[in-house]
Amino acid sequence: MRAVVLRSYGGPEVLEIQDVVAPTPGNDEISVDVVATALNRADLLQRMGLYPNPFPDDVEIPGLEFSGTVRAVGAHVRRWSTGDPVMGIVSGGAYAQQLVLPERQALRIPNGVSVADASAIPEVFITAWDALVVQGGLTSGRWALVHAGASGVGTAAIQICKAIGARVAVTCSAGKVDACRSLGADLVVDYSTQDFVAQVAQATLGVGVDVVLDVIGGDYLDRNIAALALKGRIIQVGVMAGKPTLFNVGVLLGKRASIIGTVLRARPVEEKITISQRFATEVLPLFDSGILRPIIDSRFQLKDIAAAQEFMATNRNIGKIVIDVTG
Repeated sequence: MRAVVLRSYGGPEVLEIQDVVAPTPGNDEISVDVVATALNRADLLQRMGLYPNPFPDDVEIPGLEFSGTVRAVGAHVRRWSTGDPVMGIVSGGAYAQQLVLPERQALRIPNGVSVADASAIPEVFITAWDALVVQGGLTSGRWALVHAGASGVGTAAIQICKAIGARVAVTCSAGKVDACRSLGADLVVDYSTQDFVAQVAQATLGVGVDVVLDVIGGDYLDRNIAALALKGRIIQVGVMAGKPTLFNVGVLLGKRASIIGTVLRARPVEEKITISQRFATEVLPLFDSGILRPIIDSRFQLKDIAAAQEFMATNRNIGKIVIDVTG
């Protein structure tokens, strides 16, 4: 099978497309003919050698999510049959024509979503829902603050907030304000010209937000705490700022607030299965009804993976960048 392989680390030029041995499913696994995958920031970090290979004994193939059809099933598999359309999260290996995963980790593709578009769902929607609802405790009527509102996670987070009846403030650059508003954001802050702490205080009548979903880190931390309501939670899912920072612990204590760090990729298989199955029960029906939808900015062919990653690095995309594997 054809796959994007990392033999060294560095810029986009290290991404090589090679023929590698196709994986074989174990007794409780399925193999999938991958139709599409989608880019995530962790892919760029892995390419630069900043994210360890999750399968150190195998050829290093990036890619954290996929959509496709079941190619073969293991002897003990009962959930899926050959030809079934599926999608899901994986620790790596999705930049390839085939992959394997535990049968319980695979998700059905929602009604009305094509197999090719479904790759834009798993990573960002599970991340956003897990951070806001499962770990953040966001409920109807409460406020969330989401940074990078036009990113893949951000566009998913806005939709999830509105679907559960919560209110959401987002930060983004000037050129992405209208896109965030069109998805339903109650407050959109252009971070280049506006102070999100002041804007949040005004919108919430001085109360603050209940949950912050932050992919930035760095000097946002102190400001996140300032924007937080009493007993609020900051869910840190990324550190795009790329540098450590000092913050005022006393303010955190005074608000009786929490900071929770979380990642999806590094979780053990059983945790991935648990969150995937809960997502299937609680969130996938919202795609069936059209309340939620994947937001796709652009599509690239697998042979153009270097150009796709270069485009992601410019931060110009609104929503997901999809890679068509079969094209």
